[in-house]
Amino acid sequence: MSAAITRSERQQLRVRLVVPRMEDAREFIEVMDASRHLHHPWVTAPRTPDAWRRYLERLKRDNEAGFLVRRRADGALCGVINLNVITYEALCSAYVSYYAAAATAGMGYMKEGLRLVIERAFGELGLHRLEANIQPGNEASVRLVESVGFECEGYSPRFLHINGKWRDHERWALLAD
Repeated sequence: MSAAITRSERQQLRVRLVVPRMEDAREFIEVMDASRHLHHPWVTAPRTPDAWRRYLERLKRDNEAGFLVRRRADGALCGVINLNVITYEALCSAYVSYYAAAATAGMGYMKEGLRLVIERAFGELGLHRLEANIQPGNEASVRLVESVGFECEGYSPRFLHINGKWRDHERWALLAD
């Protein structure tokens, strides 16, 4: 899949990307609290004001970027997509992390949002590689990255510490070229 989104494709997109702000805290926390059954055990989304503030602080770093995926029709929060550990020079890559809102999961909104983030990463940010690390068994996440062209490159035992445990991950990657 090409990172570029054509004009006609862009007009058909049902979502837009929005940079998270402090003012989004209440809505975000409510949506993520209602979505915890969808996220567990894969990820822990910010679900308290302190966790939201820490997330926004992290996004102030030069090597982090975060985007809320919002439905154009009504502004509903569909999820969040982050570019983590953005690295330039020889590596020129970032890790992609994301989680959906349960109320809109499975409707294709996160796929559209991910396409917009990929376009920004390979275009505006000039990255060459994106990597998504997915725990075995997280079929929804695998379907999402496969749908936009990521390919499985390998397996990393005990790769990330999530919910109190070191968890294995599959490495999925997408290249700009």
